[in-house]
Amino acid sequence: MFPMTPIAAALALLVCTSALAAPATSGAATPGSLISQAQGLPAGFADHFFDVPLAVRVDLDQQLLGEALIVLSQDDRVTLLEFTDTGDSKVPAATRDTWQAVLEQGVALGACTQSCPQKMISAYYNLESSQLSILTQNVELADDTPRFYDQPEGGSLGLIINNQLNLNGSQQDSLGGRYGLQASSSVGNWSQVFNLQLARQSGDEAQMRHAIHELYTQRELQGQFFRLGHFTPNSDGLTRQLRSFGASPDTALGVMYGSSDTLAINDAKPSVYPIYVTASRQAAVEIYRNGLLINTQSVTAGLQTLDTRPLPGGIYEVEVRLVEDGLTTSTSQELVYKPSNWRNADDPWRYNLFAGRETKLFSNWDEQASGAITAGASLNYLVHPRVILGLSARQVREQLQYGGSVDWTVAGNTSLYANLYQTQEHGTGMDLQGLYSFGATNLVFSHNRSWLDTRDTYETLPDGTRLRRNTFVGQASNSALSVNHRLDAQNTLNLRVSHSQGNVEGAGVDLGWSRHDKLFGSDANWRFSVFDRPGSSGTNDQRNRGVDVTLSMNLGTDGRQISGSVGTRTARDGGRDNNASLTIRQDLTDHVLQSVSATAINDTYGVGLSSMASFSTDALSGDGFVQRSSFNGDFSGGLNLNSTFVAGAGKMLLSSQYQGNGAGMIIDVETDLDEIALRADDLGGGSAVLRPGRNYVPVSAYKSSSVSFDFEGNHPPAANIQPTRSSYHLNKGGVDYRKVTVMKTVTVLGRLLDGRGAPLKGHHVINHASRGVSEVDGFFSMEMSSSSPTLQVRYQNQLLCQFRLDPRHTTNENDVLMIGDLRCTPDTLAEANHKADTAG
Repeated sequence: MFPMTPIAAALALLVCTSALAAPATSGAATPGSLISQAQGLPAGFADHFFDVPLAVRVDLDQQLLGEALIVLSQDDRVTLLEFTDTGDSKVPAATRDTWQAVLEQGVALGACTQSCPQKMISAYYNLESSQLSILTQNVELADDTPRFYDQPEGGSLGLIINNQLNLNGSQQDSLGGRYGLQASSSVGNWSQVFNLQLARQSGDEAQMRHAIHELYTQRELQGQFFRLGHFTPNSDGLTRQLRSFGASPDTALGVMYGSSDTLAINDAKPSVYPIYVTASRQAAVEIYRNGLLINTQSVTAGLQTLDTRPLPGGIYEVEVRLVEDGLTTSTSQELVYKPSNWRNADDPWRYNLFAGRETKLFSNWDEQASGAITAGASLNYLVHPRVILGLSARQVREQLQYGGSVDWTVAGNTSLYANLYQTQEHGTGMDLQGLYSFGATNLVFSHNRSWLDTRDTYETLPDGTRLRRNTFVGQASNSALSVNHRLDAQNTLNLRVSHSQGNVEGAGVDLGWSRHDKLFGSDANWRFSVFDRPGSSGTNDQRNRGVDVTLSMNLGTDGRQISGSVGTRTARDGGRDNNASLTIRQDLTDHVLQSVSATAINDTYGVGLSSMASFSTDALSGDGFVQRSSFNGDFSGGLNLNSTFVAGAGKMLLSSQYQGNGAGMIIDVETDLDEIALRADDLGGGSAVLRPGRNYVPVSAYKSSSVSFDFEGNHPPAANIQPTRSSYHLNKGGVDYRKVTVMKTVTVLGRLLDGRGAPLKGHHVINHASRGVSEVDGFFSMEMSSSSPTLQVRYQNQLLCQFRLDPRHTTNENDVLMIGDLRCTPDTLAEANHKADTAG
């Protein structure tokens, strides 16, 4: 049920009664026009029908566009003031923005015969239902839901460069680290990728290693992609990634073609297997994923299925809670089976093909292959919604690699995955994974085994010399069974049993108990664990046995946390190592430092210390640590830095935000306020805080969407944001630019009169910050920019008069300026223009 003002409700009632009681009359009014609909209204009510704000429902091609305030004029024109509620609309925000701009200029009701905006056929207002309906030429296509996003018309331009620097070192070793440069750009409908890596291992005296791993261009098509250039062959486009044995493909100069879901629209489709609940009375259902509420629904009494269309795509478990009268009466674990963008049995294939020559580009890695022909093919086949088969064949370093897999969802709570692979002159391997859930218990089983024979494995040098590499003959395996059982909302048990053969020999057991509780009024988490693991060089080949008790809790609400642990384990020499640790962490807000922590460790060898800090500025973010070993007293440390360079639309900036969505938007915020913080929310996912000056917001690539702007926090200032939303449509690597203006505003209340002192109704009063419409008695209220106290009065798109106000000499009551009567005459327009010229 949509909201209606009391006046609108009374109008609807009068229209209904008039339609039944009044005889048909002939007149000049066109049937269905505003005049004909208002003929049966009393004169007093007619004044509240034309040229006043009305709350209505707006439909576009029989789909809800939103709830809005409009103004109707007697010449059968409708003008939009604003959309008041769009939460229930499924129409894309970009489409709504387009029609908002059209309707704010005013459109004629009835059939459109010339200069029709956005392919409009007709517009009709129904007084009885308070509904404005708009039809376009796309109405017959409304049921043909597109499967793929359209790419931006004319493509997009932009450059995004992610820079990462990692450094580490200690007293014993020299400084080591890595610098990575990952760049993406967009030219037209092609996207380019560049990946440069520079690395030097700590303690390595050799020269710095460098290589360009990726330098290619790619075009996304509807359901496929095409790649050309220097790249690392991988399994892009497959639902299940297949493993291979031995040497993996390094880099190749060639082409790649395969399936792609990049442009696919992830429609709200139901789960393949429905989820049932049985309620004894009217109730609510809460759906949790990984402990987070992702959906809630109202259900009636009886057996029924849940609406799984709003749930995210993928194959995952959820917890379904049935809440009756505020109490949780039942809880169950269910499986959501919505393979992302792969639900059409008529299109069961996913594939990937590549061919080229193994090459090195700006690389001094000696072990990197070069010169040989390489090619490969991988595919997935959807045999059944529960069964996916996979096959792969590749030639890498003159060796053939084969692989096969099966992904089988046996039942709603049971799934299996098996992978068998072989590499010529190297060996054979297999993987087996299983998942079984019942009640509050989850079982995960995994087993992998390999049979190796590398005696015929050689490395060919550039001069043709063949060197035998490290050889190994034998088999290695690793098996594990993990059990997770949730006792109640506070307690959880974990058990893992494993057995290894090969480099690590023997069986291991880990048993843990976790509890979430309250301690001294604060949230606290306990963990008790017992372990018995195979020995290694770190325990002098003695079994690692021990016990550990850990407590972590919050101290108040200012972001301070404390955690401590006490336990025992096997020492480096095989003896006992009794240990204890204490960590204090502080999270900071509105500061360059984001968090700091300090840890003290006491064990058999002495006292160890460690400190960490994370920081963020407009252009740079990162974290670092320094620690002192309790074993030998040596100091070591590390530093991680991140920065992103963005360029597009003639603008550029450095940002501390890592670019992960594929595209971006540079936003300049201009304001006359001293301190302001805005929130930019991408309707495609993601958000960012904006400050005065230049900002950067990561946005989704390919999907036509919009970014909305609002004030950060719960106490917004008296200010106006223009615009409140901005649409975008970019390819991967594309960068757009917008300017957002935040103006300090004040509420004004006045009355609009003509030259004879009669009230003017239905006139639009416009300011830089907002707009209003005068009521029947001439009164109006609106937000006005404090820095631009100018009001324009328009009627039927004609500028009638203009006023320049002086807030300093105007009555102010509770932050409302009482400007009194304004007489709208042509001379006020001339005087305003003269003042503006003088000021200029």
